[in-house]
Amino acid sequence: MSETKKTDTVAETVVPKQASAPEDREVLLKVEGLTKHFPIKKGILQRQVGAVKAVDGIDFEVRKGETLGVVGESGCGKSTMGRVITRLQDPTGGRITFEGQDITRLSTGQMRPLRRDIQMIFQDPYGSLNPRHTIGSIVSAPFRLQGVEPEGGVKKEVQRLLSLVGLSPEHYNRYPHEFSGGQRQRIGIARALALKPKLVVADEPVSALDVSIQAQVVNLMDDLQEELGLTYVIIAHDLSVVRHVSDRIAVMYLGKIVELADRSSLYESPMHPYTKALMSAVPVPDPKRRGQKSDRILLKGDVPSPIAPPSGCRFHTRCWKATQICKTTEPQLVELRPGQRVACHHPENFADQAPQDTVLLSAAKEAAELVPDAVLEGSAQTPAAPEAAKEAPEKAAATEPTAVAEEASEEEAASEEEAASEDEAASEDEAASEDEAASEDEASEDQASEEQPSDDAAEATAEATAEGASESGAKAPEAGSKESTDK
Repeated sequence: MSETKKTDTVAETVVPKQASAPEDREVLLKVEGLTKHFPIKKGILQRQVGAVKAVDGIDFEVRKGETLGVVGESGCGKSTMGRVITRLQDPTGGRITFEGQDITRLSTGQMRPLRRDIQMIFQDPYGSLNPRHTIGSIVSAPFRLQGVEPEGGVKKEVQRLLSLVGLSPEHYNRYPHEFSGGQRQRIGIARALALKPKLVVADEPVSALDVSIQAQVVNLMDDLQEELGLTYVIIAHDLSVVRHVSDRIAVMYLGKIVELADRSSLYESPMHPYTKALMSAVPVPDPKRRGQKSDRILLKGDVPSPIAPPSGCRFHTRCWKATQICKTTEPQLVELRPGQRVACHHPENFADQAPQDTVLLSAAKEAAELVPDAVLEGSAQTPAAPEAAKEAPEKAAATEPTAVAEEASEEEAASEEEAASEDEAASEDEAASEDEAASEDEASEDQASEEQPSDDAAEATAEATAEGASESGAKAPEAGSKESTDK
C-alpha cells in the first residue's frame, strides 16, 4: 500500500485524541499502569535479590480499526509489553481491559475463549513454525484448539487463508523448511488471521526479512486491515516501517512510554529529546541531500540497566537538556498538545515545563558536545566568535617571525655549546704538552729579552698583551700566568 493511499485513509478517519472525552471510535484495548518485572534469584534457597524491570508502568489506549506503532531501542521492553497484553505472560501489576472486560488476572481456561479475538505474529519466522508439521497442520491448529469447524471444511479454509496472504493453495502439504523467510512470515500471518481476531499484536513482523520482502509483507498487512477491519499493535525498531503503517506511535525508553502521538505530529515536531534523537537517525534516501550537513544527534553512552534504572527521568543520563529536576522528579505522561502526550520537563518544540531549573547536569554538558550546533544554535553561538575568527590569521602571521627568531637563537646556542666543548678539549691538550715545551719556552723568552730594548718595555708589552687577550675571551691569560710562574 502506498504512502498516499495510507495518508488518504488517515485523512478520512480522524485520529482520535488520547483524552477522556468520548470519541467516534470505541476503545478496544486499554492499558493502565502495566508493569512486568522478572525476578533475579540467587543462592541455594533461590532468594530474590532484585528484578529486571522490563515494563515499569505504561498507559495507552488502542481504538478499533487503528494501528498503534511501538518503537524504541533494543531492550526497552517492547516485546515484553506485547506478550503481556496478549496474556502470553502474566503481568506483575497494572490493568489490561479488552472490550470493557478486565483480563489482567484471568486463568488459562478463562482466557481460552478470548484467544479467538487476540492473536500475535511473532518476530522470528523460523522459530515460530514447528519444522515437523506441515503448513496445513500449522495454519489449522487454531481451529482444532478452539473447536471451530469453518464452513466448507478446515482444508478449504486453510487454502483460502494461504491464497489470502499471497501463497499458493498447493503449499498445504509442504514443510516450513521448503519456504523462504518472507513466505514463512506470511504463513505466520495466515495462522494469526485464521479465527478472524479483533486485535493482532505484531512483534517486529518484518525485521528478519529482506527489504523487498518487507515492503510486500507491510502492504499485505495494510490490505488485510482494510478488508477485515483489524486493529494492530505493531512493535518495530524500523522508523520508516512504523511511519508507513501506523496511525499513532508510542516511543518507549527503558520500560516507559516517553511520547505518544499521531504519526504526523511525531515526525514533524517531536517533543521529547529521545524522540528527536531517534528521528535524526532515520536515513534519507535522497542522493541530492547526500552532501548536505547532517543534523544527526549522537547519544552518549548506553541504555542504563533495567535492574537499577536511574532516578527521576530515565533519559537524564544521556539527555543534553537534563537539569536537577530531571534527576529527582519523574515526569508524567501529560497531553501538551491535542493528541500528543509527552513525559518531559524540558520538551522540544514547546514551552519549558520547568523554566526555573536552568542549571545543566554534568552529564548533560558532556552530551551537549555530541549534539550538532544546529540543535543547540541558541546556546552555542557567541557574538565574539566572528571577530576572533578574523583576528586568527593576523595573529598567526605576526607570530611567524618570532618563531623563526626563536629557532635561530636556539641553533646559535647549540653551536656555541659545541664550540665551548671543543675549546675545553683543546685546553686540556695544551696543558698536557706544556711540561714538554717548558725548555723551548725558556729559550724563546731569553731570545725575546735580548731583542727587547729594556725590561720596562718588555713588562709593558706583556701587560698590554694580557689585557687584549682577556678582552677577546681567549686562553692567553692562562698561558701568561703559567709563563710568569715558570719565570
